[in-house]
Amino acid sequence: MIDLRRLHVLRAVAHYGTVTAAARALHFTPSAASQQIRQLARDLDVDLLEPQGRGVRLTPAAESLLAHADAIQTRWEQAELDLRADHGSPGGPLRVSGFPVAVSVLLAPMAVRLHERHPRLSVRIQEAGVPESFDQLFEGEADLAVVEATPHNPPLSDARFDQQPLLDDPFDLVVPEDHPLAGRERVDLADAAHEDWIAPVPDSPCRPHVLSACGEAGFSPGVVHHALDWNVTAHLVAHRLGVALIPRLAQLTPHLPITRVRCTGNPHRKLLTCTRTGGRDRPAVAAALRELRELAPTAVA
Repeated sequence: MIDLRRLHVLRAVAHYGTVTAAARALHFTPSAASQQIRQLARDLDVDLLEPQGRGVRLTPAAESLLAHADAIQTRWEQAELDLRADHGSPGGPLRVSGFPVAVSVLLAPMAVRLHERHPRLSVRIQEAGVPESFDQLFEGEADLAVVEATPHNPPLSDARFDQQPLLDDPFDLVVPEDHPLAGRERVDLADAAHEDWIAPVPDSPCRPHVLSACGEAGFSPGVVHHALDWNVTAHLVAHRLGVALIPRLAQLTPHLPITRVRCTGNPHRKLLTCTRTGGRDRPAVAAALRELRELAPTAVA
């Protein structure tokens, strides 16, 4: 008989990449986590980890076992759904997470609507970066997340997560209000090729989108300033320190002397809803997803 607790430790090693990181997430010591995996390997009479440099990697037997482990997790989600099937309208706690813009524009109004329509449902929102949202889903600390699609996300084929498109968030060129491009209805980004640029910080999920949009327009932006927060970016633009691409969902400080100009070619980022596989049909999650789908079209109008 497989000890599911030990199996969860192996899943955590696969998710976080190292025994140390998995132990930290599970509130184990590294030695205790390693002991759990060694005992699981003895129970099954297979090797689950093998040395790789200074670390370890999963063996083919471990990869095969994880495929079954993901299927077991999905069945647990389905079991919970079946047990709650006769409880009527959605109720109980619903834990959601998202990056700052998603919380402000989508998750907060979603929570208000759910409270009005389903009084038995208690929504708990946590702001989290994209990687942290996936970690929270994996650890069972979140039921639903709104994330930005990035090259570093788990692939859509990852059996642990159910990722579905929610909306495309266009980028607008933001310039000082008296800039020559401010009066245009739409602008070709190539017309801003020789401007000073304000870009997201290097580890921002949006930075690749900005650089890619400029690259598709035929130039590499001359980045002079970097910012993490979109409102910081907007203030730098307002002080005529450069131009920037800012997603339309970002709610900027009102009355700044700046202008948003829509871009030809429609550069955008994709937002996804994500649950654990099997969790999307839970009544509380399904109700939240309905609200998000209603909110999405007006959010980027």
